[in-house]
Amino acid sequence: MSNYTPALSNTRAVSTSTQPRWNKHVAGIMWFIIAVVITITFAFPLYFMVISSFKPDQSVLSNTIELIPKEFQGLTNFRRAFEVVPMARFFFNSALMAIIDVVVTVFFSALAGYGFAKFNFRGSRFLFGFVLIVMTIPFQILLVPLFIQVRKFGWDDTYAGLIIPGVMNAFGVFMMRQFAYSIPDELLDAARIDGAGEFHIFWRIVFPLLASGSASLAIIIFLWSWNNFLWPLIVIKDQSLAPIQVGITAFTQTHSSEPQWAVAMAVSTLATLPVAVLFVFFQRYFIEGMLMSGIKG
Repeated sequence: MSNYTPALSNTRAVSTSTQPRWNKHVAGIMWFIIAVVITITFAFPLYFMVISSFKPDQSVLSNTIELIPKEFQGLTNFRRAFEVVPMARFFFNSALMAIIDVVVTVFFSALAGYGFAKFNFRGSRFLFGFVLIVMTIPFQILLVPLFIQVRKFGWDDTYAGLIIPGVMNAFGVFMMRQFAYSIPDELLDAARIDGAGEFHIFWRIVFPLLASGSASLAIIIFLWSWNNFLWPLIVIKDQSLAPIQVGITAFTQTHSSEPQWAVAMAVSTLATLPVAVLFVFFQRYFIEGMLMSGIKG
């Protein structure tokens, strides 16, 4: 019996060593399956939108879901979209609104965030607390007073009323404050000793060091501005000033004409392309911005 004891002990050692590997392998497969299911769940509406843009109108509202269009329409729905409404103008308005929002918001958010992070002035905690409170207020609550204010300024149905209310937001200030904390105070003190002014320090030293945070905020603001629907719908009545998200409703309004759902899907596909391309190539900055906005409070 003593001759077989080492063999039995070796077998037990091998089995116990391979068990953690097997459990790790099974856990990896389970997480992969869960990730695939979640991906399919969120990607299916996007896939349905794209394939519906190549279908006739009656097939879009069919009770049976066609994963591949049986009556493939080619680019017919896309051509119809440009024939019915000024689609190029819609895209121009959305691009103009998004670019101005990004440039102005990133600059002033970086300026304010740097001030909150590196200057301990009287009332700074109160003002930053007010910024946090503004972040918790839904935009729908501010919609009516904001519209009244814009109308008193005479900005309703103008580019100013469309763009200016969105050029600054509390989230941008909060996010850039978190990034500004990572800048060493010694670097700023060295610049002050050399005689540099505060704005010169911000523009030549701080702002370049906030490049990663600025890129993250720029992507987030672009996504918000490009997908903005409620405010343009309220403040703009002239079709030539409407962004693409409002322009899509021209194909789905039942009170004016028969809804053209296939054309609406085609326009939605075109409107999604800039956002999808931006997220695919710059998702690292988007994720970094989301992570950094939650640390160093």
